[in-house]
Amino acid sequence: CILSWLHSSWRQPLNCTVIVKAMEKYYLSPFYAVEFCIGFPFNLLVVLGYIFCLQEWQSCNVYIFNLAFSDLFFLCTLPQLSYLYADATRVTNPYICIINRYILHVNLYSSILFMVWISMDRFLLIKHPTRNHFLLKPRVAVVVTVLTWLAVNVEVAPMIALIIKDLQKHNWSHCKDFASLKGDISPLGYSLGLTLTGYILPLLGLCMFSHQISHLLHVQERTVQHQKSYKRPLRVVTSATVMFLVLYTPYHVMRNVRIASQQTWAGLSPCTKMNVKAAYILTRPWAFLHSVINPVFYFLMGDKFRKLLMSKLRKT
Repeated sequence: CILSWLHSSWRQPLNCTVIVKAMEKYYLSPFYAVEFCIGFPFNLLVVLGYIFCLQEWQSCNVYIFNLAFSDLFFLCTLPQLSYLYADATRVTNPYICIINRYILHVNLYSSILFMVWISMDRFLLIKHPTRNHFLLKPRVAVVVTVLTWLAVNVEVAPMIALIIKDLQKHNWSHCKDFASLKGDISPLGYSLGLTLTGYILPLLGLCMFSHQISHLLHVQERTVQHQKSYKRPLRVVTSATVMFLVLYTPYHVMRNVRIASQQTWAGLSPCTKMNVKAAYILTRPWAFLHSVINPVFYFLMGDKFRKLLMSKLRKT
């Protein structure tokens, strides 16, 4: 009995490691492949549709195009990630590793920000149907877009420094995800700050615009005759808020738990750390599922764009 107990105790960490590797190979790899196969053609269709079909751009079109472009660029990295996990190896080109992780996290936080601006645009359009508000002008939307890309890059820059530092420690041959990095910057403090500025605050913005649109429609209910058409922006903004809440929350919670579990003050056993990592792996592809779902919002928000695109497809 004692020998059996010692043998099972010795085998326990190994079994936990095998579970994590199996999840990476049989869960992450096919999930990323499916996301690419579904999301890439639809986002490509939206980007090409905006370039070749839409002649007169409005502020909302600027935000939607940048959101679709960000999703499309991110989806292009998924085949390499899928191959990486399917091959059960971490050895890869360090430059590809840095670029992929950079694009992944830029898309993660730019997507929710652009959805906030789209929600803001829908709210202002209901409040100012004649588009006399300065934030509804396409030029202002371009400025907001540039500032958004700048802000997201500033948020992600410390992560790139962590990735480069970690690659140097492993002879430029081991590409880790963000939650497994170690460096001069505190990963836990940075992750918590990124969660607050990159996820929680934009989510609150989505909730605020959803509430404001609902309140505005309630006030206008007696004066607006065709109320049904005005309720679509509310459904779109509310659905987007729920989507990010459901997809992003588990990922950010488990990412911070995963980083905290690796700290010495946590005092967790190797198998417990592996179990936390396995739970974190479960949430990762779900967080990136927004790139597959976003095209639904593009078609719901743009009647004119949808008609032009369908007309172009019929001619083709």
